Amino acid sequence: MADPKGFLKVTERELPARRPVPVRIMDWKEVYEPGDKNVLRRQAGRCMDCGVPFCHQGCPLGNLIPEWNDLTWRGEDRSAIERLHATNNFPEFTGRLCPAPCESACVLGINQPAVTIKQVEVSIIDEAFSQGWVEAQPPERLTGKTVAVVGSGPAGLAAAQQLTRAGHTVAVFERDDRIGGLLRYGIPDFKMEKRHVEARLRQMQEEGTRFRAGVEIGKDISWADLRARYDAVVLATGATVPRDLSIPGRELDGVHFAMEYLVESNKVAAGDAVANQITAEGKHVIVIGGGDTGADCIGTAHRQGALSVTNLAIGKQPGAERPEHQPWPMMPTVFEVQSAHEEGGERQYLASTVEFLANDAGEVRALRVAETEYVDGRRVPKSGTEREIPADLVLIAMGFTGPETASFTDDTRPETTDRGAFERDGAYASSVPGVFVAGDAGRGQSLIVWAIAEGRAAAASVDEYLMGSTVLPSPVAPSDVAIGLQPA
Repeated sequence: MADPKGFLKVTERELPARRPVPVRIMDWKEVYEPGDKNVLRRQAGRCMDCGVPFCHQGCPLGNLIPEWNDLTWRGEDRSAIERLHATNNFPEFTGRLCPAPCESACVLGINQPAVTIKQVEVSIIDEAFSQGWVEAQPPERLTGKTVAVVGSGPAGLAAAQQLTRAGHTVAVFERDDRIGGLLRYGIPDFKMEKRHVEARLRQMQEEGTRFRAGVEIGKDISWADLRARYDAVVLATGATVPRDLSIPGRELDGVHFAMEYLVESNKVAAGDAVANQITAEGKHVIVIGGGDTGADCIGTAHRQGALSVTNLAIGKQPGAERPEHQPWPMMPTVFEVQSAHEEGGERQYLASTVEFLANDAGEVRALRVAETEYVDGRRVPKSGTEREIPADLVLIAMGFTGPETASFTDDTRPETTDRGAFERDGAYASSVPGVFVAGDAGRGQSLIVWAIAEGRAAAASVDEYLMGSTVLPSPVAPSDVAIGLQPA
C-alpha cells in the first residue's frame, strides 16, 4: 500500500489552484494551474489500500485505484500509467470530466475528505504524455474482420480502440467535420483543451483505427449499405435529442438549445468562422438547467462578454453535506460550485419558467418565471409569484431524451425502450443482427466513465460475435447501474 500512516498524517484534500477569475475568463485555456508533484504524492499516500476498496465499485471501469495511488506515492510513474491504462483507455478525459463516483465511494470519505483520486489520475496520464510513454499498440495480426463504429464520442472511441487492438479493421464514422463527438464540440476548452483529444487520436491512427469525419450514416451512406459492408456495427451515437421546454414564446429569436450554442462556440475557439454565431457578447443571458451542460454555458458566456448570466433550476438547492438518504458509498447530490460558477452570475433555485416574452422584433426580451411548488409530487409554478427577468439570450440546458432515430428506415431501425434508448440484450446486441449499442445511445444520458466502460464491454461482445471467443475485458453489463446514480 501507499504510506501506511498517510491518511493519519494528511487529513485534508489538496487540489491544484484554479487560475484567477479575471485572468482565465480572458482565454479558453484550462482553468487549473499546474499541480505540485509533492502535493500529488502526499495525497496519493492518503489511500488506505482497503481490504474491500469500494472505489472499485464506485468506478464502472473497475480502475485499480489503490495500485496506481501506491505507485504514484512511490514515484514509479511509468508503472502507474500501465496500471491506469489496464482498465481505462482515456484517463485524460475522465480525469478532467468525470464527476468521480469513485471518490464518493472512497472508504476514507466515511469520516474524512476522500482521496483526490481524480487528480492523481489526470496527473498520471499527463506525465505519461509529456514523457512519451503513451505509445501505439497495434495488433500483432489482423483477423480479416471489419467493424464500423458510428459516433466518435468516448463510447465509440473506446470500442474502436479495443477492437483495433484485437486485430479487426475498424472505421469510425462521425457526421461532424472533426472526430471527437461531444468531447470535441460539447465540452468547452476551459474544461478540456482539444490537444488532449488530438493526442489520443494520433495514437489510435498509429494503431490502425480509421476515421471518417463528415460522413452521416443514413444520408451519405445508408444504414443497409453500412451493415452490408462491415461484419459488425457499433452504434455509439449518444443521446443527442435535447429535452425541450414547450411554453409560450419558445419560437422567439434568441431562445436556443444549449448544444446549438456550445457547438458554435467550440468551433470558433478552434479557429473556424461561424456565420451568424450565437454569442453572449453584450447580452443578458439566462441558462435554464442546473447541470454540467448549464455550467458549460455559463463559463462560455463569461468568456464571450455577457452583461449578466442567470442560471435557473426548477428544483431545490442541494445541501452542502451528504443527505441521510444517500449514505456512503452512494454518490450524493450536494451543492456544487464549478469553475464557471466562481466566475460570476446568479443561480436561482425553485424557479419555474412560465413564458418567453417578446419585443416588437420577435426577439426574446425577458422570461416570466414563478416560484416552484410541489403538488402531488409534481413541480409546478406557484400562482401569484410570477416575475420577469430580462433576457437577450436564453439557453435551454435541461438534458437529453435519447438518440436520434430519423435517419433509419423501418427495416434497419433497432427497437427502442420506453425511455427512447436503443434496446440491447446482455451482450449489447440490438434487435438488428450484427448491430451493437454502446454508451448513451443505449443507456440514456449518463457519465463519460460509463460511456468508456460500455465501449470496452461492447467491444468484447463484438469480438466474441466475430471470433467465437474473446480475451477483451467486459467491465459492465447493459443493466448495471452506478451506486446511487440512475441514468438520465
